[in-house]
Amino acid sequence: MIKYLPVYTLFLMFVLCTSCGGQNKTDLPKDSIKSEPKSVITSAGPEWITRNIIKDRKGNIWIAAFDGIFWYDGKSFTNITSKVSRARFFSVLEDRKGNFWFGSIGSGVYRYDGKSFRNFTTKEGLAGNGVTCIYEDKTGNIWFGTEGGASRYDGKSFRNYTMKGGLPSNDVNAIIEDKTGKLWFGTRGNVCVYDGKTFTVFTHEDKPFKNVRSIIEDKKGKIWLGGPDGLWCYDGGIFTNFTQKFVGYIMEDKKGNIWTSSERDNSQAWALSRYDGKSLSDKKPTVAEITNKPMIFGILEDDEGSIWFGAVDGVYRYDGSTITGFNGKVLSNNF
Repeated sequence: MIKYLPVYTLFLMFVLCTSCGGQNKTDLPKDSIKSEPKSVITSAGPEWITRNIIKDRKGNIWIAAFDGIFWYDGKSFTNITSKVSRARFFSVLEDRKGNFWFGSIGSGVYRYDGKSFRNFTTKEGLAGNGVTCIYEDKTGNIWFGTEGGASRYDGKSFRNYTMKGGLPSNDVNAIIEDKTGKLWFGTRGNVCVYDGKTFTVFTHEDKPFKNVRSIIEDKKGKIWLGGPDGLWCYDGGIFTNFTQKFVGYIMEDKKGNIWTSSERDNSQAWALSRYDGKSLSDKKPTVAEITNKPMIFGILEDDEGSIWFGAVDGVYRYDGSTITGFNGKVLSNNF
């Protein structure tokens, strides 16, 4: 049985203000900011709110946290942005060219090519400086979800999509492209689907899904939605609700299990939950709550099958039996 570590009192939340912006296309100036990286290697990972975790093509772990972007090579952590920016980082992506994109709260997005950084903000055409999600589509365009709308970057310029063009809300939480090439946007308003011309609000029984925080497409092509209305799955015809508790993040592992971060019953704590992939079609699928923290954010499966997740006090790894914290305060295998 997993023992739980007493919860730290450090708990900070943020609010992103919604602002309206028109649809536009802006060419980038040649003198956009560039900075040379000065990294700091450390034995510990982030100590503050950790929002997003990804794995690069080499199997290394990249972590977006409020105290920097951290890179983990299996042995040590490197704070990539410690001498570049004091921004609170929220999102991270590796694109097909090997560039890394770091979204921040208030400082726009940074592109890192392994040698230098380039900062893009509203001055360069980004829809908003609070970048909560980053996504690369099948053609190589990079999409940014901001508090001022969605931005598409084609490598040369930004094109912005806002409420003036049909987006339900300018505050964008999640973006994915499905197997048919349609884009899904989770906003603080409604979820919508974009076919390249029109935004269509996605509904169930004529009711929209509001303030969805996470959207994924699983290996079978089913769409999963997480937000205040709980966890939903859509297979193209049938909707299935798995929980009505608030769900903040969704991830599918190699075995087809669905992992979520969600509220717990009658508790202020959140749970890291695993929905057994083999029982998802059952009326009552098998669900295991692995741990609880004040909040749980991004979730990732690494090459060894361990599950990483972000919390208000750093990043944690679950190997199937043990949870390990990497925040410098607790390096424990017994909580």
